[in-house]
Parts: sequence; structure tokens; C-alpha cells
Amino acid sequence: MAALFMQSTRSGSVVFGHIGRVIVSMIDGVAAWNDNRVTRNALSRLTDRELEDIGLCRGDIDSVGRR
Repeated sequence: MAALFMQSTRSGSVVFGHIGRVIVSMIDGVAAWNDNRVTRNALSRLTDRELEDIGLCRGDIDSVGRR
């Protein structure tokens, strides 16, 4: 009986492990998207002069957010 219980637990944790990895991957994707959004918004609020001071122009904002 103990061996059967151990097998059942092992296969259950494999399924939960896969689902857990999928959920973590989705959360990581949302977090990356949000970081990109926050960065773009912060850079968009800067003046052209401030952007020039840090070596950027308005056209660079989208590409900086993706890095």
C-alpha cells in the first residue's frame, strides 16, 4: 500500500509541477509586460531635453522598454 501511495503522490506532483511552471511563466510574462509599461510611461513624461541628457530621443522609448 505504501508503494502505491508513493507512486500516486509522485505522479500528482509531476502534474502540479508542470501546472505550477505554467502559472509561474504566465506571472513572469505579466511582470515583464508591466515593467515595460512603467518604463515607457516614465520616459514619456520626460521632456525632450531630459531625454537628450540621457542619450535618448522620443523614437527610442519603445525600444528601451523592450530591453
